[in-house]
Amino acid sequence: MTQGRILVVAGSDSGGGAGIQADIKTVTALGGFAMTAISALTAQNTEGVHGIHDVPAEFVAEQMRVVLEDIGADCIKIGMIHRVKVIEAVADALENYGSGIPLVVDTVMVAKGGAKLLVDDAVDALKERLISKAALITPNIPEAEALTGMKISGDAEAAEAGHKLMTLGPSAVLMKGGHLEGPEVIDLLIEQSGETAFKGPRLETRHTHGTGCTLASACATGIAQGLSVHDAVACARKYVFEAIRTAPGLGHGHGPLNHGHTMG
Repeated sequence: MTQGRILVVAGSDSGGGAGIQADIKTVTALGGFAMTAISALTAQNTEGVHGIHDVPAEFVAEQMRVVLEDIGADCIKIGMIHRVKVIEAVADALENYGSGIPLVVDTVMVAKGGAKLLVDDAVDALKERLISKAALITPNIPEAEALTGMKISGDAEAAEAGHKLMTLGPSAVLMKGGHLEGPEVIDLLIEQSGETAFKGPRLETRHTHGTGCTLASACATGIAQGLSVHDAVACARKYVFEAIRTAPGLGHGHGPLNHGHTMG
């Protein structure tokens, strides 16, 4: 297995639990080499997002260009890019400098505390310019509802929404089931070759801040290291489960995971 070079395009979380900070920690913990293009700065902690400072779209693309032309990447992970101009700039940079590199898109729309992280008119751009070209997208239930217009209240509807998202063009969809009720969390991976339901016990905890960022970056790391999408998802889920189980218990709200745990 190679180390794997992962370029992450996402926002910064000043609280360290999600965004670029979670991405770098995750990639590093799993043996990959993390590079970044920061798309926005947030004033954020475990209790919520208190402010967002935009990075100019041209500078986001410039970060991508200089990294890809020099170091290159084995996988690119897209996280929070919340404006149309940034989505367009990122998509153009991918076409110009990242052609052929597998793309993992974490469809970040709402923060754990409820703050909206994607402006309304950016949804169509996200679908057309990035989701359509992804090797894997990783929506949670609210994000899948926003992308499909469906109401999802159970596993059957989650599967239906996942197949609807496949029609947008990605090679695979991981429908994350954490928002659904029940003692088990069921994540459904939909590929052209079929479906895989990954099941695991639900951990009752408030320390889940950055779970989506962490899972997508772990998937990207596995893909960068030569794993199939299926195997990358399987490894990523194990990593995230342990990161939640051993969370350090920080903050007064939705606390961060333990990104530094060892995979024994």
